[in-house]
Amino acid sequence: MVNEQLKLIGINIKAERLKKNLSQEQLAEMTNISIPTISLIETGKQNTSILNIIEIAKALNVDINILISGI
Repeated sequence: MVNEQLKLIGINIKAERLKKNLSQEQLAEMTNISIPTISLIETGKQNTSILNIIEIAKALNVDINILISGI
């Protein structure tokens, strides 16, 4: 169940990133999160802190609820 939740969050983050035409590298720079970590979050292979999700939401200029929807 946790893995499915992580995958959903990752899918949501990636979808919002792509809507903004941002690369993983650009998102990493905007959030101070490493590129490999962004990749792992987007693929649901790494759990991350709520603080990182907040930073990603701010960088993407979306409500955090969009990133966690479906979980």
